[in-house]
Amino acid sequence: MAGIMYSLVALGFVLIFKASGIFNFAQGVMALFAALTLVGLQTGQVPFSHLINAIFGTDIHDWGPGLPTFLAILLTMVVMIALAWVLEKFVLNHLINQEPIILFMATIGLAYFLEGFGDLMWGSDVKTLDVGLPSGGSFWWEDVTRAWAPEDADYWGMYIDKLDISATIIAVVLVTALSLFSQYTATGRALRAVADDHQAALSVGISLRKIWVIVWSIAGFVALVAGIMWGSKSGVQFSLSLIALKALPVLILGGFTSIPGAIVGGLIIGVGEKLAEAYIGPMVGGAIENWFAYVVALAFLLFRPQGLFGDRIIERI
Repeated sequence: MAGIMYSLVALGFVLIFKASGIFNFAQGVMALFAALTLVGLQTGQVPFSHLINAIFGTDIHDWGPGLPTFLAILLTMVVMIALAWVLEKFVLNHLINQEPIILFMATIGLAYFLEGFGDLMWGSDVKTLDVGLPSGGSFWWEDVTRAWAPEDADYWGMYIDKLDISATIIAVVLVTALSLFSQYTATGRALRAVADDHQAALSVGISLRKIWVIVWSIAGFVALVAGIMWGSKSGVQFSLSLIALKALPVLILGGFTSIPGAIVGGLIIGVGEKLAEAYIGPMVGGAIENWFAYVVALAFLLFRPQGLFGDRIIERI
């Protein structure tokens, strides 16, 4: 279940890298920004209220009771699409055919900008996000697993959070839909063509600007889903931006160009770090869960750098 939560963030990385060849370091901050926007619309918070009050000496905080969850999610998606258009217009359009390291550095700058902009727009306090998803332990599953143990055993069943189950179902639906979109639609094939060669894609009539707006909009939608899941689980706070770091081992294992690989890599990391903490941790003093994933990723980089499902890179000299 933990691995699935990591995979939801890794999906955004895969989408942008698969379609544009850009490693988007800002994906974690995009999830944070989407969650902040959603909570702000749900609660009726006035954007930039802290700045407005500081400049004009007012005491404005809320514009009303807020929007229904469904409408707030739709408007947040509109905001993420608008963000994609702004990125293409003012950032990506000026970096066509630049070296990958330049594009990567641009996304690092974007990450810091979005984090500061989100703080200025919605404030830095921890917010509670509730979109109506079930949460808490599954008593049915606890009863089922309790029956597996002998009657005299001091065992009360396995705890699984309902929110994690919802995240798993959503992740499966997302991966299936995105895989079908990438493989069997004209737009999906155009996305992959742009990633292979910008100039070649332009020469056959593919609009690079349109494609980048589409892929960043889809990545914004995935970031919104990840932000909802993580925000509902641990609250909407600025530490959410750090989940991008935990998605890196998932990408290395699954492959930067494989959508199903993001899920498989997440499962390996999620299961591996929990088992390592339970069985190896006591031997070395514990607390290995935080770094175990990076050790596994390092091993993969040594022996299979393209990941389990990534495309093997062959360069002719």
